[in-house]
Amino acid sequence: MSLARPLALLFLILASSARAAGVPNDCEQLIVALAPSWNSPRAELQRFARNGTGPWEKVGAAFPVLLGKNGLAWGRGLIGQEEPGLHKHEHDARAPAGIFRLGKIYTYDAALPAGADYPFHQVTSADAWIDDSTRPDYNRFVTIDDPAHPPPWFAKERMRPNDFAYRWLVEIRHNSEPPMPNDGSAIFFHIRRGVARPTAGCTSMAESDLVRMITWLRAGRHPCYVLLPRAVYLAKAATWNLPSAELLFSAP
Repeated sequence: MSLARPLALLFLILASSARAAGVPNDCEQLIVALAPSWNSPRAELQRFARNGTGPWEKVGAAFPVLLGKNGLAWGRGLIGQEEPGLHKHEHDARAPAGIFRLGKIYTYDAALPAGADYPFHQVTSADAWIDDSTRPDYNRFVTIDDPAHPPPWFAKERMRPNDFAYRWLVEIRHNSEPPMPNDGSAIFFHIRRGVARPTAGCTSMAESDLVRMITWLRAGRHPCYVLLPRAVYLAKAATWNLPSAELLFSAP
């Protein structure tokens, strides 16, 4: 009998076990946002740090963030896609819940804020992020060769030039490894458009809070993002290697 199928099943089991472990051991910077419920467009965000796999410690004070206008749905990251319940899809106006790695920062500026040290890309008129799930490069950052003569699809997919809310974009790696058609795309931290205006699925905040986060991030510490309803967090904290509820809800 061929070993191909048993080996493939073993790989899937091991991969599922790795995802089910929760926050990975190499993550030393953790961003946690808790929403009151699955349908809430608001959350409170708190940063944490640790050395190695040591205990989590709070970093700074919590602050408010805005989510998708319809709330949350399970996303596809390190944790989320295996969970029962509502799952995110394109244009559902829900933020992906679960545990996610962070990707690169995208900005219209030539440099990051003072004190920042993190991989970034300066967005140009040739750059796009694809949210058309019929395209092979769905949920990917792409750069075209000749922005003076762009392909027909480019006008809809290009990254918005000089949009104040997108001055700083931090990629939340939802549905990225690999992207699955219609499971949601272009999920970022970005500047909020108003104190009460939710997003289409991103996590937005005051620019001062976002800049503070950007200057804190370090790629070598493998930052991750946790977004969950509060009740789910309380149920999963121990098994997903999350900061304890006592630490999360205590004063900084």
